[in-house]
Amino acid sequence: MADFDLHILGCGSALPTMRHLATSQIVNLRDKLYMIDCGEGTQVQMRRARIKFSRLNHIFISHLHGDHCFGLPGLISTLGMLGRRGPLFIHGPKEVEDYLRPVLNRFCAGLAFEVVFNSVDTRKHAPVMEDRSLKVWSIPLKHRIPTCGFLFEEKTEADHLIREMADFYQIPVSLRRAIKQGDDYVTPEGELIPHARLTRPSKPPKRYAYCSDTAFAPEIAPIIKGVDLLYHEATFIEADIARARQTAHSTAAQAALIARQADVKRLVIGHFSARYEDDDVLRREACGIFPGTILAREGLALQV
Repeated sequence: MADFDLHILGCGSALPTMRHLATSQIVNLRDKLYMIDCGEGTQVQMRRARIKFSRLNHIFISHLHGDHCFGLPGLISTLGMLGRRGPLFIHGPKEVEDYLRPVLNRFCAGLAFEVVFNSVDTRKHAPVMEDRSLKVWSIPLKHRIPTCGFLFEEKTEADHLIREMADFYQIPVSLRRAIKQGDDYVTPEGELIPHARLTRPSKPPKRYAYCSDTAFAPEIAPIIKGVDLLYHEATFIEADIARARQTAHSTAAQAALIARQADVKRLVIGHFSARYEDDDVLRREACGIFPGTILAREGLALQV
């Protein structure tokens, strides 16, 4: 398993089809799981993908449309039946708590764990949460109700101490952590050994951007500049741009334009309208602007 994976659990839009399930994703960073959106069918897809419920501690909800949050009550109930004890953190617009609290009080009373809500200001690009592995930022989006995307930034690891150099200079174990983090080493004889000679740089941190339901919003390009992987909704094709504007969604071409403007490394598109029998029409349109665009599908796992 890679260090930083994305699992697509659902990539359809609001109208159910036999081809796609409602939106949900799992970010897996070294076996720590972070869920993005939770449409109907999410927990069944987790079972199919053999994703461990116990490793899920944070859920990020982009907005309060049903195809992005109707799976939450069932998932939380299941976590209770599985014996969860630790808190579950749910990050999203303040309306998420308004919706979920009464439902939990009715159907999930007596849970052995706390559901903690973190209200996100969808109008701002700002930190949402941080732990030892990563930092998550909000991405302001343009939809019919308050909506935001999320930017997952892996934290930079300390440089790697070269074992042979550490042995050669007989560096005490008590000093090695500080050297990894940037200190030089001074030998007992007073010779300064620079950090760069003793270490190898760590690999660059990875970044994943999730842009949920949104009208064309080129102003987000600087926020997601150069990310390793971008998921951007592509509900319609350009022939249906009038409908895209009416519903505050994007076309596949517009998603590709955002990817090109932001100079991202890879683009995956999803949230497909039920009107298209063949999703590849969306991929072909996007590839005309951003070659190599990936078509989301249930069960797809991508290394960030």
